[in-house]
Amino acid sequence: VLLRRTVIMVADKLTLRNVDKRFSTKSGTVTVLQDVNMTVADNEFVSVVGASGCGKSTLLALIAGLQAPNAGQILVDGIEVEGPGRDRGMVFQSYTLLPWLTAQQNVEFALRATGCPRAEVTEVAREQLRRVNLERYSDRYPNQLSGGMKQRVAIARALSYKPKVMLMDEPFGALDALTRVQMQEFLTHIWEQHLLTVVFVTHDVEEAVYLSDRVVVMRSNPGTIKATYAMNLARPRSQEMHRSSAFLALQADILASIREEVHE
Repeated sequence: VLLRRTVIMVADKLTLRNVDKRFSTKSGTVTVLQDVNMTVADNEFVSVVGASGCGKSTLLALIAGLQAPNAGQILVDGIEVEGPGRDRGMVFQSYTLLPWLTAQQNVEFALRATGCPRAEVTEVAREQLRRVNLERYSDRYPNQLSGGMKQRVAIARALSYKPKVMLMDEPFGALDALTRVQMQEFLTHIWEQHLLTVVFVTHDVEEAVYLSDRVVVMRSNPGTIKATYAMNLARPRSQEMHRSSAFLALQADILASIREEVHE
């Protein structure tokens, strides 16, 4: 029997209002994002897909506060984003672990940077490594871990300071096919067991359909929101779902929407 996880989405956790982003180049100004409007509800998993160069990663960088929009507003719980903050956790495709620190120390380093009390740092780091099933590897260095393990440490590190929104930029893109499937299953388990609001950027439509509550398709030149699809698929998700007619239909619709952009 498939159990539906009750998700109560009362208010928007993340709001983008009329967001523009431009960059100056030698040949002039390039508009990467234009008039982007998007909301993500509390405890919702939203994936962003689109053709290469449509501004997916730039959108995530703006939400993270790593870049500032030229126009518009980005709000988390109604408070405008004005730079990086503990309310947003970020996981990149590259693991961004410090190679001279163990898994435990990598998580502790992030906690100390947020001002977590020293007495709590070790215990919180241990708890997060338990959460991602890496407690027995806590004393291993990054070069002693597999790609999937490194990414789980990166996720534990991002979760350690309890962000309101988790931002993930193609986090499984560098993994082999089998590890990627395992990481997708792991992430859905983490999301279904804990309260997380996730914005997930990927070029893999099948991955987006499997993980998400909604999938947002972006249009290119400039980047705008073209369409949003609700993933009306039961949870918990399973690999068998990939073969269902509902899954395949959603995947086909989203791929067709992206291909329209490529051929225009």
